Amino acid sequence: MNNSSRGAGTRRIEDNIRFFRTWIDNKRALGALLPTSSVTAKRMASVVEAETNEPVVELGPGTGVITKALLEKGVRPENLHSIEVVEDFIPQLSRDFPEVEIIHGDAFHVADILSRFTGQVNTVISGIPLLNFPLETRLTYLDNLFKLLKPGRPVVQISHGPLSPIPAGKGPYSVEPLDWVFRNIPPARLWLYRGTAGG
Repeated sequence: MNNSSRGAGTRRIEDNIRFFRTWIDNKRALGALLPTSSVTAKRMASVVEAETNEPVVELGPGTGVITKALLEKGVRPENLHSIEVVEDFIPQLSRDFPEVEIIHGDAFHVADILSRFTGQVNTVISGIPLLNFPLETRLTYLDNLFKLLKPGRPVVQISHGPLSPIPAGKGPYSVEPLDWVFRNIPPARLWLYRGTAGG
């Protein structure tokens, strides 16, 4: 193993420990014991239109695994806007991604926090553990995300159960399964939500 591989492995262990400690203190804010896997992160990032010049919004970046995947996908750092509610994650995110706008805030208020992008956002990547919240809260959350998105562009949501955390038939939006990623702890279920015409 070369030094770079050893360094990456050490960093991954440190991130896992930090994530787990945060989970112990704030289970409502985190949906899993460990950060999202790189495989899952790349699958979520794949939905973003390649080399877009439009804003991309990431909610719940945690230790930055999905942030990294989005940048590798081709999202320009200055076009990526990440909102994290857990204050302990902010310093490391800011160091790792100095050109990305890292915002300490509540993703449930994203439409207010990023109101300057209303109707302009290419994709929203959501790592928020929606099943920890009441259904009405989840529906309001999705409605707020649609205010930011360009018509037809999706919300990509991670969850850890077989059913969509936002069920179909509750509003003017479509629900589409994207993928099951079993190389994630726990296995990740990915969903796409899009606002429908006239919604």
